[in-house]
Amino acid sequence: MKRACLGIVLAALLLLTVGGCGVVKSLGKNPDGEELTRLDSLPNYKNGAFINLAELSDSTVKRKFLFLSRRPETIRPSHALPWIKTDLNSLAAPAPTIVWFGHSSLLIKSEQFNMLIDPVFSNHAGPVPGLITAFPGTKHYHADDMPQIDALIISHDHYDHLDYRTLKKLKDRIKMAIVPMGVGADLVYWGFDPKKIIELNWNQSITLSGGIRITATPAQHRSNRTYKNENKTLWASYVFQIGSYRLFYSGDSGYGPHFKQIGQQFGPFDLAFLECGQYSPNWPWTHLWLGQPAQAAADLHARLLQPIHWAKFIEANQPWNEPIKRLVPAAKELGVELNVPRIGEPYTLGSPLKQVAWWNFE
Repeated sequence: MKRACLGIVLAALLLLTVGGCGVVKSLGKNPDGEELTRLDSLPNYKNGAFINLAELSDSTVKRKFLFLSRRPETIRPSHALPWIKTDLNSLAAPAPTIVWFGHSSLLIKSEQFNMLIDPVFSNHAGPVPGLITAFPGTKHYHADDMPQIDALIISHDHYDHLDYRTLKKLKDRIKMAIVPMGVGADLVYWGFDPKKIIELNWNQSITLSGGIRITATPAQHRSNRTYKNENKTLWASYVFQIGSYRLFYSGDSGYGPHFKQIGQQFGPFDLAFLECGQYSPNWPWTHLWLGQPAQAAADLHARLLQPIHWAKFIEANQPWNEPIKRLVPAAKELGVELNVPRIGEPYTLGSPLKQVAWWNFE
């Protein structure tokens, strides 16, 4: 109850700040002017907003205020999550090596290329500190730990994927930012050089140095950094071609036929990073249901599944480790292999899988 009251107070303070001062830099900036005119010509932009491939609506959902609902006692872990401190500058392997930092933040290193995806190192997910705080054990990696970044990848503009404070610290170490259509407006507003930003629509690709090919693919989600403006920027999943390896990153996405379509067009995949957690009946089609990542991996023809979007923030009323507990049997039933490293623990494609059940505590 105390935590719920604190959330209400903080939310009220945020509203007062936004209303009184007029500007909170972390809120970002939606496209306008010529940028907005450019969006108007896109096939997936209708009536001033981006749309999903399927006509979906939450209009029939009886919403609950999550902070007023009774939450399970195990919604936060009872003690710090296990983690490993890795020198990210010294990692070297002939195959792509992945380091997960909790939730959806990933570093993918190949021999001469560093790719950072949806980095959130400010230990909270919201416009101001204190609204959604990170779990103990997930706070040991910071912007200063990152190597030089050849490509920053952003999946969409929600605070748990696009973090103002993290990007301000990383800005001068990022050679190129690749984002969905419209998200570049946030980065320019925060001081990024427009010449170093590439915006992609679904099924558009860019080839970078070393032959790294990045393709934005559809996802079933939504976007907004304020409640006033929804879907003014695009959300995306990504296909990464790194030498002979193919990887898929889901971003945030509910289940839909797009997974099979992506699998048919770009698969099979050596590894798929799929969201696992934060499902709620309040948003039944914008996130995978618990256990459903296994089916999405099968649709994608992925040889290996690594769950993301869990083990860092509270964004739904579920025990903190329920997503992985539900995924393990679902993956076994479908014959999908899982890789579940600890936070900060590097995994190189082709090496033995990380399958120690480090999450087995409340």
